[in-house]
Amino acid sequence: MGGVEAIAPYAKHFGRPIDAVGRDLESYAALLKKWQAVQNLVSRETLGSVWERHFADSLQVLPLLTERDRVFMDLGSGGGFPALPLAIASKGLDRHFVLVEPTARKVSFLRTVARELNLNVTVIGRRSDEIDSRETPEPDVITSRALTALPLLCDWMEPFFVRKTRAILHKGREHVDELNDSSAHWHYDVVVNKSDTDPGGVILTITNLKRKSVS
Repeated sequence: MGGVEAIAPYAKHFGRPIDAVGRDLESYAALLKKWQAVQNLVSRETLGSVWERHFADSLQVLPLLTERDRVFMDLGSGGGFPALPLAIASKGLDRHFVLVEPTARKVSFLRTVARELNLNVTVIGRRSDEIDSRETPEPDVITSRALTALPLLCDWMEPFFVRKTRAILHKGREHVDELNDSSAHWHYDVVVNKSDTDPGGVILTITNLKRKSVS
């Protein structure tokens, strides 16, 4: 399964017809392959299955969103997943995506895709711990995919968390250990959903994130 067939299960959550989303994703895939030659954006073995491994994997977040979700922050955006496919699918909806990525060449790639596809995206070329949370709008949703283990990710997310914020995170087989490790230092509520695209993966939805006080 490839092309629009791979993203069809999420089409009812798109802000416009699936054919229009598919055309933008085709343009994104072409840019990804072009830039991959000078910047490692995705693992080489997944480049040939970008629709399933990257686009569908990113878009499985859509059913977890609500109409109230307007501001998104993506940490460690890299090649743009999951944020850019979500931004492409969300054209026609009132959603803004803030992508945080410190690597200069990846920042250039992300800005190129956002510009050429006319996406409602802002790219910040710094690490998250270099950003004052007052510089950015309060996020409704924080996303991250294949960035770092959950205990450290909680540390990076916490400055941006407000009462309304929830994190929707792609995690792999190690998620149980990561949840156990993070519980030593963090309070949060979590919902675990099985990944549609990775047999060992999950999507974690985290709310009410707070650092545990040191006794």
